[in-house]
Amino acid sequence: MTDHKPGPGHNSDGEPVEGGQLRAFIERVERVNAEIADLTNDRKEILAEAKGAGFDTKIIRLLLAERKRDPSDRAEQETILELYRAAIASA
Repeated sequence: MTDHKPGPGHNSDGEPVEGGQLRAFIERVERVNAEIADLTNDRKEILAEAKGAGFDTKIIRLLLAERKRDPSDRAEQETILELYRAAIASA
């Protein structure tokens, strides 16, 4: 077993912790979590609006995932997909 030595901010040995710095980290994470929740809600509202306008949200999600991928990877996957589709259509 290795000898564990806590770094700055750790109190596993019962040493005092800088409370102000710890509170600042916690509050920053809480703000980011609130922003994530707000953005997630915004995304849901946008997709609901698109659905209300007659768009298929499953297809929109597929397009979003596709746009994230590297263009060369996407082209290669599309080529293979078309090859497989042709193979099963002729089987």
